[in-house]
Amino acid sequence: MKFLEAEFVKGFIRMANDGWEQGWHERNGGNLSYRVKEEEVQLVRENFAPGEWQEIGTTVKGLAGEYFLVTGSGKYFRNVAIAPEESICMIELDESGEKYRIVWGLINGGRPTSELPSHLMNLEVVKKKSDGRYRVVYHAHTTNIIALTFVLPLSDEVFTRELWEMATECPVVFPDGIGVIPWMVPGGKEIAVATSEKMKQYDVAVWAHHGMFATGEDFDLTFGLMHTVEKAAEILVKMLSMRSDKLQTITPDNFRDLAKDFGVTLPERFLQEK
Repeated sequence: MKFLEAEFVKGFIRMANDGWEQGWHERNGGNLSYRVKEEEVQLVRENFAPGEWQEIGTTVKGLAGEYFLVTGSGKYFRNVAIAPEESICMIELDESGEKYRIVWGLINGGRPTSELPSHLMNLEVVKKKSDGRYRVVYHAHTTNIIALTFVLPLSDEVFTRELWEMATECPVVFPDGIGVIPWMVPGGKEIAVATSEKMKQYDVAVWAHHGMFATGEDFDLTFGLMHTVEKAAEILVKMLSMRSDKLQTITPDNFRDLAKDFGVTLPERFLQEK
């Protein structure tokens, strides 16, 4: 099968384009990765042309020998659908989980996203916590979430509660809450470690003044999670622009009733009276 005809590749390209159309990927902002299933690897293996092994910059033994579809460093999301072979690549990890090599893509040269260590460390964490179900990690520069990091305390409890109150679906879509990470230099091991620690508990992490990280089982669920959080942030930004306080909102007991009816567990630390 030709590489670009595989359904998982089409799904990856569609998700990247959806993010571009939302306005989350100015210039070369953001990145996307997908842990490829073994049967999907076999479908496209005939297209592989392995390159030289390169250092990842971290160790991810839990992902050793696996394959990943990732966006390229310095590449524009707007070009993923137009010229995917120039904008994305598939990589293979070695048996130590310390090196990678490109087996397809980036035909005009380049390397995987500069935040590859963050993506792989997070994919290792979420693979373990989900018994292998989670396969997607997505980073985007979501405008309203970034705006809120300038005016809200950078705490998991504050961001979770404020966003839960913005739309009834929010505690159902992200019942575990949201992690928040103070500003750090992107692309390095420090922010990768901090994010992977948050991902042990949450499916969403906010990077202060930078954007959001989300993870999930497939492209639709992961994009939908990111979209829901950003829409809640947009509602909060609009509400704060009208007045600084709320005349009415969803109460802790409302949340408890919602959790019971929808069969989700909401941590009580997010439901304390303000």
